[in-house]
Amino acid sequence: MVTNADAEWLISRAGLEGLESVTPLEGGWDNTNLHLQLEDGTSYVLKAWYANTVEEVVRVVARHIHLAENGIQTTVPVILTDGTYVAIKDGVAWTLLPYVGGGILGLDEDSIRSLGETQARMHLIPAADCFPPSYRMGFELFEEVVSLSSRIGVSDPFVEILSSQTADIRSGFPSDLPIGVLHGDLFPDNVIGSGGQVSAILDLEEAWIGPMAFDLAMACVGFGWDGTVPAWERWRALFDGYQNVRRLTRDEIDSLPFLHHFATLSIAAWRFWKHNLSEPDELLADRYLEMVDRLDVEIDISEVIG
Repeated sequence: MVTNADAEWLISRAGLEGLESVTPLEGGWDNTNLHLQLEDGTSYVLKAWYANTVEEVVRVVARHIHLAENGIQTTVPVILTDGTYVAIKDGVAWTLLPYVGGGILGLDEDSIRSLGETQARMHLIPAADCFPPSYRMGFELFEEVVSLSSRIGVSDPFVEILSSQTADIRSGFPSDLPIGVLHGDLFPDNVIGSGGQVSAILDLEEAWIGPMAFDLAMACVGFGWDGTVPAWERWRALFDGYQNVRRLTRDEIDSLPFLHHFATLSIAAWRFWKHNLSEPDELLADRYLEMVDRLDVEIDISEVIG
């Protein structure tokens, strides 16, 4: 529980004062985000990283700095009076971010086209050591879900799906697609937008170096569906925006249905692990089923790209 005293402590670490109000922000499953309004009219976002180690937060902050230095819209924490970006209290990492106006990116075609353009530009920036070479929500998570379910006696058809598909997906995963810097989790609550344009890319915890087409497929999972029905017009807008900046290769286009299946399975696995195994929550326990229901929907990529 973040208190006003915590907020006062953090702004003082940044050489600021005059806290006027503290308001919780929507979004974020693991960490706490609060909007801080100061008496001088400036606004910030306090983020308490309860779900991450200090070392992990330092790496995530380095990723945001790398994006900003390469012209990608994102948020970089305020530098504290000791010259660092991360404050530590009771073993928890805290950051203070500039407040970006707007809201969750809209689902209109202009907004989605802007997302595609921004994503393509992100994919083309230089790699950096702060981005790992593997995907945290991929095969290791699949194996953890199957193993942990077995150990604690959880039986669910989804675990059987993971168990039966993992080997085939791993062996069939394209190995020669162009790679770049990926977000890894492009969903609406990770993108701020305003006026049909992306204002900031947030939450780089899952960012990694991998096949660029996978990240595009993940954005389709996050933005390209109404429940279990594909919203093809959004897919078209996303691909149009992306290819305004970077043309997809034929191999990438052909791989998109496979990569979309993998991305959908990854989100389902994370939701199942989070809400049924790691931190069981009756209200959220079935969230993974939305993704499971999409797995059998045929993805005809010719509907959206030639």
